[in-house]
Amino acid sequence: MKIHFPEELPEYCARDFVVAFPAEVDGVRVQCAITAEALEDHFGAASLREDDLIAAFNSNRHPIEHAAKQLLHEIGAKPVLVHSGYFRFSE
Repeated sequence: MKIHFPEELPEYCARDFVVAFPAEVDGVRVQCAITAEALEDHFGAASLREDDLIAAFNSNRHPIEHAAKQLLHEIGAKPVLVHSGYFRFSE
């Protein structure tokens, strides 16, 4: 399974309190996201403000994409939502 993360800007979704980012799994585009809670708890986001969440994502993009990649390997080319608990149990 080939997983690639395009170098695109992440998007904040205020309705769901997540930062979304794309992945490509074997050439198929898949939506990934990380919760605001995970960004606050594990990546130093100062608040739920969009600027703070995007800054935390950008500063920690590699470990966030690594977590998404592991989940994509487990479930295949389906949307992934990375919660705070994922990092709690993987540390």
